Amino acid sequence: MAERTVPFVNVAMRSGGDYSTAAKGAKEVIDGATPLVLEAIHHLPDTDPVRPFTMTDMGCAQGGTSLAMVRQAIGAVRTRWPQRPITIIYTDQPRNDYNSLFHLLHGLTPIPTYLDEFEDVYVLASATSFYRPILPAGTLDLGFSATAMHWLSAKPCNVSDHVQAVGAAGPELAAFARQGRADWQAILLHRAAELCAGGRLVLVNFCRDEAGRYLGHTAGIDMFDTFARLWRELVSAGTIAEAEFREMTLPQYYKSVAEFTAPLTDRDDPVHRAGLRLEQLETRIVPCPFAADFARHGDAAAFARAYVPTLRSWTESTFHAALSAARPAAERRAIIDRYYDRYEALVRERPAGHGMDYVHAYMTIAKL
Repeated sequence: MAERTVPFVNVAMRSGGDYSTAAKGAKEVIDGATPLVLEAIHHLPDTDPVRPFTMTDMGCAQGGTSLAMVRQAIGAVRTRWPQRPITIIYTDQPRNDYNSLFHLLHGLTPIPTYLDEFEDVYVLASATSFYRPILPAGTLDLGFSATAMHWLSAKPCNVSDHVQAVGAAGPELAAFARQGRADWQAILLHRAAELCAGGRLVLVNFCRDEAGRYLGHTAGIDMFDTFARLWRELVSAGTIAEAEFREMTLPQYYKSVAEFTAPLTDRDDPVHRAGLRLEQLETRIVPCPFAADFARHGDAAAFARAYVPTLRSWTESTFHAALSAARPAAERRAIIDRYYDRYEALVRERPAGHGMDYVHAYMTIAKL
């Protein structure tokens, strides 16, 4: 297999106010990480009580999933240092929907904002990937990221007959593992430079846990296998070409616990030498909220209507980019709509086993 590196340009969450609704499970993941954030603030070193406190939300999307967590973090900082100004820096790709983010933060939606509760709090945005430096050296007190760092900086290759690295094997899987390792090291080295002495990172990332489980693969029907099978059906129907099938490979990699911890525990690794130390790591599963709702109400059609949009919110841009640019835009949109309509019909007709349980590694990392 000849390796190639494809720039990370075809990934975007769906715009508008629907993303935070579709990302209901992602919010529950962040809510579960909130105690780790508050504990990290508690363990930060004493410092100049009026020096600005800086926190980043890396991979923030539209900010709705982390809003409650940030509110509690601000409260904890104010309790400990009543006079400190607080800066919250939201970071994501340049294509992120920052308009929706600032509508939310400045109270232009029905959702209450923490800016109405606290004074001397400043919100900023940086359209800078976490694969690059975001802040000046030594200025970050607390860095946070959830459900974002599984996206790779580049797609190392296409997966031959699947849509994600969980379906890869041999040289293809090795290429994704190498890319994941290099990207993780780059992320940590940039954060090591940005953190002040004693600063903390709370990072919550999709993973392959100790039992081999990953997003959408905990029990029942494998979500990524379903993605691949339905995409293959479009080839069989003559709707898309084989080359378009192959181009649909998500630039993602789910690391194991060993892969997460290696640069933090290996004394010879540049990350360890830069002063980052692992304080805690645990894996958790957050059940799919849509499947849980279905278990209560039993309405398969309602389940399908609620569940499939959350899949679409983070896959559509990559599916769309896989289609030939020679196709008219309206034709490409119609193919994508047909694809997700087919997924929704599948769930509606046979709902048992469908769901997207979240499998994450929850990490706290300190800077010496």
